[in-house]
Parts: sequence; structure tokens; C-alpha cells
Amino acid sequence: MELWDLYNEHRELTGRDHIRGEEIPQGYYHLVVHIWIRNSKGEYLISQRSADRPAFPLMWECVGGSVIKGEDSLAGALRETQEEVGLTLSPEDGKLAYSVVGRIINGVRFSDILDVWLFEYDGPVSLEQATTHEVAQVKWMTKAQIKGLFDAGKLVHTLGYFFTTEGL
Repeated sequence: MELWDLYNEHRELTGRDHIRGEEIPQGYYHLVVHIWIRNSKGEYLISQRSADRPAFPLMWECVGGSVIKGEDSLAGALRETQEEVGLTLSPEDGKLAYSVVGRIINGVRFSDILDVWLFEYDGPVSLEQATTHEVAQVKWMTKAQIKGLFDAGKLVHTLGYFFTTEGL
């Protein structure tokens, strides 16, 4: 059972816990992080979801996930990166690039606070260091290549902000 902290629309902790998988009450939000990792060549590390993932199997995406109870956004970003792609990133190499409270995408309401992190990283990537099996493979790609995946319907559709957000 995974527990999340619930926040109000002002990003303030409410003191309420939430069990993953249950419906989030109206007016409450949970914290989600997306992590874009960019190398010095301007390429981004993207990952392909494993075939057994319940949502978006074999689709491409950035690293990301829900922040668990007691974590802040940065701690959640660092943990998700370690779990999914086996990288231990330095907090000082990251910056919060974008944040939004609540979203509606294709008519679907998301009760989340989305924090999008950008990390600079030039080093090896080995999925053998990952602590979950959520990712089938990773690749370094340019923004144009990632846009090609998006246009072809092979990138998770909730990542459209990547192409319009300054600083990414």
C-alpha cells in the first residue's frame, strides 16, 4: 500500500493521507513529478514503459511518478529516477522547470500538482541499477526526435507540455 500526502490548491499540506488507487476527494491534490534528464549534447533521456505496465504499456515517457508520504518534490524526483532508470542524480544538478496545480487533458481531470524537473547529466545509464522493472529500455533523443514520437502517438500524451515549456 502506497501512501500519499494530500495538498490543497495552494500546495499546502492538509494533514490528510491518501491510499494510492482510491479516488482523490474533490479539492485535494497529490504531488507528481516528471524528470527530464538532459546531457551536454542537448539530448534527453527517455524511457520506454515495460510491456506489463497497466497504463501506457510500451509507450515512451520521461522518468516520473507520485511523491510518497513525507517526501518533498525534489526527494520524490531523485527517488523515482533511481527506481526507474538506476541513476543517482545530484540535487544541485536539477531545477524546477514547470509546475501546475490540477490539469485537464483531453477532457480528463487530474487531481495532482505536477512538478517538472530538469536535470543535467553526462554519464552512463544502466537499467541494471534500477530497483523496479517499470522501464523496458532508455534512449537519448533530441527534442525533435521526441516530438516525432509524440506525433506518432508513441509518447505518453500527458507530456505535451514538453514542447511548449521554456527552460526544458
